[in-house]
Amino acid sequence: MSSFIEIQIPQQKLYDGIRFPATVSPRPETPFSLSHLTQSIKNERPFLESVLLKSGAILFRGFPVKTASDFNDVVEAFGYEELPYVGGAAPRTNVVGRVFTANESPPDQKIPFHHEMAQVPEFPSKLFFFCEVEPGSGGETPIVLSHNVYDRMKEKYPDFVERLEKHGLLYIRVLGEDDNPSSPIGRGWKSTFLTKDKSVAEERAAKLGMQLEWLEDGVKTIMGPIPAIKYDEKRQRKIWFNSMVAAYTGWEDERNDPKKAVTFGDGQPLPADVLYDCLKILEEECVAIPWQKGDVLLIDNWAVLHSRRSFNPPRRVLASLIK
Repeated sequence: MSSFIEIQIPQQKLYDGIRFPATVSPRPETPFSLSHLTQSIKNERPFLESVLLKSGAILFRGFPVKTASDFNDVVEAFGYEELPYVGGAAPRTNVVGRVFTANESPPDQKIPFHHEMAQVPEFPSKLFFFCEVEPGSGGETPIVLSHNVYDRMKEKYPDFVERLEKHGLLYIRVLGEDDNPSSPIGRGWKSTFLTKDKSVAEERAAKLGMQLEWLEDGVKTIMGPIPAIKYDEKRQRKIWFNSMVAAYTGWEDERNDPKKAVTFGDGQPLPADVLYDCLKILEEECVAIPWQKGDVLLIDNWAVLHSRRSFNPPRRVLASLIK
């Protein structure tokens, strides 16, 4: 008998009879310790993976996961390979083992919908989030099924989607030398490429297919053209796999104008009205579950986009990326 039971919570949505996200809790009659949880994950990984394949995301609620190191044990129990955070935009700090802070941008800023690291060729297949300190208020991590966004955009803007599929996207970002924690995209080039050496940074950028143009006090990065629509082989459907809305509405600081942060792959500008309508579709389709202390959310990055709402502190949500 499985140690996990699927439960219903009010915010879930039903798609084709499948709950999104799937939510699992301990069986009421089972006393659950952390080691019981990690052992159950190891024993029942095929079951959990089948739930993830169907739903796209699993919320683990009601388990005794209290600290960053507990969360690290849970992530390690799954046995997935870690993805080093190279080329991502968000400022993050390593906490313990494979665990990092989630995007540390200020509480009053929203982080728009995106697939994790969709703007670089090597992105995580899955991500884990853990709520160590639940938010004073707000601070949800809304999630949305990517293929639903693709289907709705394709239906409403077939020409736009055709251009996206043909040309992909270019992402343009100006990085300072060091991290700027007050910016949602404030990672400096040294920590983006994990080096202080410009020539090493250039090698690492080239591996990602990224061009660098050095400036007096930083560097302009040009990524792409990179596909904006991908095909999810496991589920056999097209997905809205890009950071287009995030870049266009959110990549803003003293160095960056978000309207110039993303274009079609041929350099042509994107139509603002279509982007803002896409944002509306994302909001309509999303599910936002208020965090509770101890929650662990496993997201399939191939199936689901995520974002972050603004919040009143305190709030501490940690993350771990899977290759």
